[in-house]
Amino acid sequence: MERFSRLFSPGSIAVVGGGSWCAAVVSQCRDSGFDGPVWPVHPSRPEVAGLPAYPSVAALPGVPDAAFIGVNREKTIDVVGQLSALGCGGAVCFANGYAEAIAELHDGADLQARLVEAAGPMRILGPNCYGFVNMLEGVALWPDRHGMVALDGGVAILGQSSNVLLNLTMQRRGLPLAVAVAVGNQAQTSMAALGIDLLKDPRITAVGLHIEGISDLPALEQLSARARELGKPVLALKVGQSHNARSAAVSHTAALVGSNAGARALFARLGIAQVDSAVELIEALKLCHVTGGLTGATVASASCSGGEASLMADLGAAAGLTFPPLDPAQRQALQAVLGPRVALANPLDYNTHIWGNRAALVACFSALAQSDQALTCVVLDMPRTDRFSALDFEQVVEAVIETRRSTGKPMAVVSLLPEGLPEDFCARLIAAGVTPLCGMGEALRAIRAAATAGTRGAVQPAPLLRPRGDVETRVYDEAEAKALLSAAGLRVPRAQIAATAQAAAACAEQIGFPVVLKGTGLAHKTEEGAVVLGIASGAAVEATARAMGCTRFLVEEMITDNLAELLVSITHDPAHGFVLTVGMGGILTELVGDTWSLLLPVSRDEIRTALAGLRTGAVLTGYRGRPAADIEAVLDAVMLLQGFVQARSGSLEEIEINPLICGTSGAIVADALIRMGDPA
Repeated sequence: MERFSRLFSPGSIAVVGGGSWCAAVVSQCRDSGFDGPVWPVHPSRPEVAGLPAYPSVAALPGVPDAAFIGVNREKTIDVVGQLSALGCGGAVCFANGYAEAIAELHDGADLQARLVEAAGPMRILGPNCYGFVNMLEGVALWPDRHGMVALDGGVAILGQSSNVLLNLTMQRRGLPLAVAVAVGNQAQTSMAALGIDLLKDPRITAVGLHIEGISDLPALEQLSARARELGKPVLALKVGQSHNARSAAVSHTAALVGSNAGARALFARLGIAQVDSAVELIEALKLCHVTGGLTGATVASASCSGGEASLMADLGAAAGLTFPPLDPAQRQALQAVLGPRVALANPLDYNTHIWGNRAALVACFSALAQSDQALTCVVLDMPRTDRFSALDFEQVVEAVIETRRSTGKPMAVVSLLPEGLPEDFCARLIAAGVTPLCGMGEALRAIRAAATAGTRGAVQPAPLLRPRGDVETRVYDEAEAKALLSAAGLRVPRAQIAATAQAAAACAEQIGFPVVLKGTGLAHKTEEGAVVLGIASGAAVEATARAMGCTRFLVEEMITDNLAELLVSITHDPAHGFVLTVGMGGILTELVGDTWSLLLPVSRDEIRTALAGLRTGAVLTGYRGRPAADIEAVLDAVMLLQGFVQARSGSLEEIEINPLICGTSGAIVADALIRMGDPA
């Protein structure tokens, strides 16, 4: 397979097609500063966008390094084959109507397969994509406008939506966007594979991903490993948090969107910082470009307003940031410059009596920055220059820059409003090594993201347990599921199956009272009154069974050592692997909504951390004087369940234990459901 260098740094370009889109590509090549030959190809037109056209690919005066193909979907396949045979380095496939339209066009998937076959060793982007803009090299195989300028270094953004990417190029927030790549269907070349190649370029400081669906999970793991190796942050904006978003993404790209829980678990595992909006992506990329990623989520903040300080505290807490208390050295230095009238705290309201005094501002900001927080912020909105000039604001700016220069500590200027930091002002700060962050709420969430993107030296996680192909599955009822889990080493209650109410009473006598009686064959036994706890006599068992109206019963010993009930489930997620979810269980699972998700394989320590991270996790460790649960037994149970899934990963769809009863001396599977194929 060709490397990407010829495609992204071409010496010559062919543009195949004669419509307005292809004419725009020719114009963009010229406007972006490309100085090599551009060869339009059209069978009948003598010229395209003012350049002489060649009647066919075969008639070109040389072998192009890169090509933009702007013909229909059938002709695109033929042109790709011709370019590959000629030895072209790579091509952008603009046409749509392939796998992304499989619901509307029955031949879409077949055409996409033919396109990949025709490409052979030649790299192709798409189909169904705009292409790319590389302003490090002055190249734009891009059939529309873009807002990028020539740069010596900056960030790269890769996305599946060409229009989202187009809009991102138009940002006015000072982001040094050097490369933008629309990947479309990723038929041959995945976003992750492109990201790996871009990270190798020393001019690229960070990579942002706009992901609708993950098509190449191993490549994403490799991207994570390369980012860790190089110490370059990777951030992701992933759609699919809502049902409607997942449906739209599937119809648009035909990629595997997967569950939101699976995506979040995947990015957390791989050290890829996840953001929730395009604005957060831009702000976090700026911060990563300047700092290389933060060492933590600790922040010190200074502003000349108590209102701004309070907003920083509130919005920062909501974003998951910590404002450490001022240490003695900070307090002493701040008091020396601010005097006794200023209340010293973090966030700091330094008041206005040092406003306009550059030396005092430098002393204040330097005192605040001297501790070990990950980032020191100064809140400032620049005034409207169309109405008045305010040189005193410049004193704050210069003081921040001087503090950055003298302390070497990461510094940011945070504006309350998005428009509070003009684009030229942002560029000036970045050139001085200070990050401009526009809009307080988005800025603080971006800081939290950058704190999770510092990956240098981190240990690469074990390879994910791979998703499998579709297999025919069935639901194993509770008795079958518990038998399988018991054979795998998990503890289950003593139990017997009964076919009549009278037989259920006899089973209860053998097991010993109290017992639990369950009617089998129902998906939601509790809601349908088919679970009764604590039955203390055979007569009561028989009467209860007759009232249930079921034809089969499960009689179990009643577990009385019950400090907490956990949900433990593992689900096959086609996009991300196998998702392990732990949380508070029982009948209130959905209502409480207190869960934590991880991807297999997991370590014992990761499970321990997940349980400790639950809002209700304290019930396991002894809440308000209650005894602690046998946490080691809980961990044993989850690890045994993981082993069960690993041994059956080719056929298992889902397994759920709810509840896993956690006591002072063990963890017992009280209810279970398994959906998987039959053993081979």
